[in-house]
Amino acid sequence: MVNEIFEHTKEHMDKSIEALKRDFASLRTGKVTTSIVDNIKVDYYGTPTPLNQVGSVIATDATTIAITPWEKNLLGDIEKAIQEANIGVNPNNDGDFIKLFFPPMTSEQRQEIVKQAKAMAENARVAIRNIRKDANNKIKKLEKEKEISEDESKKAQDEIQKITDDHVAKVDELFKSKEADILKV
Repeated sequence: MVNEIFEHTKEHMDKSIEALKRDFASLRTGKVTTSIVDNIKVDYYGTPTPLNQVGSVIATDATTIAITPWEKNLLGDIEKAIQEANIGVNPNNDGDFIKLFFPPMTSEQRQEIVKQAKAMAENARVAIRNIRKDANNKIKKLEKEKEISEDESKKAQDEIQKITDDHVAKVDELFKSKEADILKV
């Protein structure tokens, strides 16, 4: 019973770490990556469709992303979706494909993105602590219902704290790595 709670807790905390990694991927660093446009949806015949499913998205160099739609008539819709996404650049449509030219980031922009990353990391920590709270409540309920002893309850809560500490350390590590990436010129 207690081991199931441990497994459940680890699984959910791992999901919080994965969500943080996905969030971090959407942040811009010194080098442009195609993940910046991952959250952009294009109106494809009335259905919001991810940009990478209506055309090819490639980073041609450190500051440029090229988007080639599979259907030429989507150029306008893609251009509109990029403008609405407000990712900090205007799309350049040449009739065949769209290019996004990202200017080099200023130190103010880098600091602003580090703040966003810090907020994302804090959200992940809060999620992990909420998972810890749920797990501890389940353990206390088992103790209250006399399914486990007080000693077993204390040991289980200590184990959940260890799991929590490990995951919070992973969040801190990911944040430090992302911060270094963002600040590197």
